[in-house]
Amino acid sequence: MDRITKMAFTLLFSALLAAPVAANAAERKGEVVMKEGGTVHLFHSGTSDVKKEICLNDVIPVYRETMAGGHTTSRKVGKVKVLSYEGEHYFEAQVLEGEVKPGDIVKKKSASCLIYTPNQ
Repeated sequence: MDRITKMAFTLLFSALLAAPVAANAAERKGEVVMKEGGTVHLFHSGTSDVKKEICLNDVIPVYRETMAGGHTTSRKVGKVKVLSYEGEHYFEAQVLEGEVKPGDIVKKKSASCLIYTPNQ
C-alpha cells in the first residue's frame, strides 16, 4: 500500500510540474506578431537622454534577444519608424520591415526601447 501511495504522489507531482510548461506553450502559440504596416508602442525610461536620442521620423532597427546555453544572442528582426509621442514613457511607431513581437528591443546608439503592442 505504501508503495502505491508513493507512486501516486510521484505521478501527481510530475503532472503539476508539467502543467506550467503546457500553459506557457499555449501562450506562445497565440503570440502577437506585428508585420509591415502594423503599429506598436515603444516603452522607454522617460529620461531626457532617451528623448534626445530618439526623435520623430527616426527609422530604428529592432532586435530580438534569445538565451541559449547561458549566453544571450541578439539578431536584427526588423525596422520601425517613430511616429509620435504617447505619454511620458511611450513612442508610437510603425513597422517598416520584418516581423516584431512584444519584448523585442529597439536600439539607437545608447538608447533602447521595448516593443509593446497596443492590443495587449
